[in-house]
Amino acid sequence: MSLLPFCQWLADTPGSIALHESLYMYPLVESAHVLTLCLFLGMAIMFDLRLLGVALRSVRITEIKRRLGPWMTVGFIVMVITGALLFYAIPVRSYQSIWFRGKVVALILAGLNAFVFHAGVDRRVAEWDLAPVPPPAARRAGATSLVLWAVIVVAGRMIAYNWFDCDKQPQPHFVNVVAGCVVPPPGGGR
Repeated sequence: MSLLPFCQWLADTPGSIALHESLYMYPLVESAHVLTLCLFLGMAIMFDLRLLGVALRSVRITEIKRRLGPWMTVGFIVMVITGALLFYAIPVRSYQSIWFRGKVVALILAGLNAFVFHAGVDRRVAEWDLAPVPPPAARRAGATSLVLWAVIVVAGRMIAYNWFDCDKQPQPHFVNVVAGCVVPPPGGGR
């Protein structure tokens, strides 16, 4: 099932057109997205480095969560809202971007990683709260988070420089399939 018809409909809505064509609003939304990404990611990196046992080793995990958690939450919420607005502004190009699709997959995996961490090893944080080197499950969660967020940032940045736009044909069949390109048959379909 393709979401392309929905994205095409979304692109034709007045709000999407206005946001995409706005001289000021689109750059402001994009800037807010990047700034709140920095806020969220800066806090998340500090937390992940503590989970790895390479930074803030003498500080309790619960204390780091208490101090950084609200900032991470605010950054994440604004980042998600502005990210949704960026998609809303250019839904077809985003949907057909290999980089966007990779970013979405990495975001889902990052969410699953966070869920597994909070549903598992984090429930027993009292047992290892002050340990300079947390248990292996916590270290794996921290390392996985760092890798996934690096992929998310790089993929997100590459969306603007999509070498694989569907309107640039011919492209390898694999690229067209992965990007969801609708390519007319040779000869214009006759």
